[in-house]
Amino acid sequence: MSTLRSPDRTIDVLYSCERAFMRKTFEAIDRHLDAESAYVPLRAEAVGCWDEVPMVDVAPGDVDAIDEAVRALDPDVVVENHRFRPEGRQYVREFPVVHVRHGCSLGRDEEWNTTRDLGDLVDVALAPGAFWADHYREQFPDGVQTPVVGVPEADALVDADAPRQRRVLYAPTNHNYGGGSYVNTADHVLDVFADSDYELRFRPHPMDRIEEPGESVTERCRQRIADLPNVTFDDEATPRESLLWADLLVSDYSGIVTEWLHTGRPLVQLTDIAADREVPEVGHATDRLTLELVDELYEDGYAPDVERRRDQKLSELGIPMDGRAGERAAAEVATCAQ
Repeated sequence: MSTLRSPDRTIDVLYSCERAFMRKTFEAIDRHLDAESAYVPLRAEAVGCWDEVPMVDVAPGDVDAIDEAVRALDPDVVVENHRFRPEGRQYVREFPVVHVRHGCSLGRDEEWNTTRDLGDLVDVALAPGAFWADHYREQFPDGVQTPVVGVPEADALVDADAPRQRRVLYAPTNHNYGGGSYVNTADHVLDVFADSDYELRFRPHPMDRIEEPGESVTERCRQRIADLPNVTFDDEATPRESLLWADLLVSDYSGIVTEWLHTGRPLVQLTDIAADREVPEVGHATDRLTLELVDELYEDGYAPDVERRRDQKLSELGIPMDGRAGERAAAEVATCAQ
C-alpha cells in the first residue's frame, strides 16, 4: 500500500471509500480508466483496503481534515458509493461528484435513501438499470445526469462457466441496516449442509462480523465451522472470488443477489428476514432451506414458474448484463473529469 500526502502528485480521479468491502465497485471502474487515481478513507475500516491505488494520508472520520486533503489534491472528479455524513463533508459541494451504487439490493428502498440524502450533492448518478434511472430522474434535481451503466462489479460474472462442483455460497444481507435473514437462518444453514456432499462457503455480511447481534452469531458459527470439513468461512473483504466459485447462492434480498443474477445460476432466497417487508422474488423463495431443495435446483434448475417470474423481474429492472458496465461507468467518470 502506498500513501499519498497531498500535493505529492496530480490526481485526476479521487474515490472516497467508507468501508473496505465497498472498494469492489471502484476497482471495477478504475481498471478501465487511463488516469491518475487515489482513494481517501472515510472510516478507519477503509485504511489500507486497496493496494493497487494510493491512499490519501488523512485521519479517517475527521471531516475537516478530509475536506482539506481533498482541496489540496484538487481532483478533477470525486467518485462515491455511500452516504457518509453528507451534511458534514464540504468537498462534495466544491468538486464534481459521480455517484455509483454500492450493491443494488432489491426491495429495501435504498434508491430512496440515495436521492433523499444526496440530492444536491451529485452531478452524475450512475444507474444500474432502468428501474434506478427512472427513480433518479424523478427525484434528483434537474441537471443531474442519470445514465444507465449496469453493475460494474458483476462484469466478471457474465458468461463465466458454472464450476459444477456442488458448491454453495451462503451470503445474506446484514441485520442492522438491511434487516436480512442472517440472524434467523445462519445456524440452520449449517445444519443443512453439515456432513453433506456439498461444499459450503459461509459469508456473513462484513457488518455482521463487527456489530451485534450478528457478531455473536458469526463467532458461534465460525467455531462450529472449524469442525465441519465441507464448510469454509469466507473472510475476504469482497465476494468476487466466491461468486465465481459457487454453483448456487443462498441469500435473501442482499445486493449480492443482483450481482449473482449475472451468472444465470440458481438462487435460493430465504424469506425469514428480520425486517417487516417482502423479499422481491428473483429466485426460488422459501422460508426454510432443505437439502432436497438444493439438490433439485442444482440438478434441474428453476421450475418454469420461478424462471418466468425471474425473467419478468429482470425485464423490469433493465440492467444491461453484457460485461461492459465497468467500461460505461469509467467513460462517464472520464467525461465528468473533463
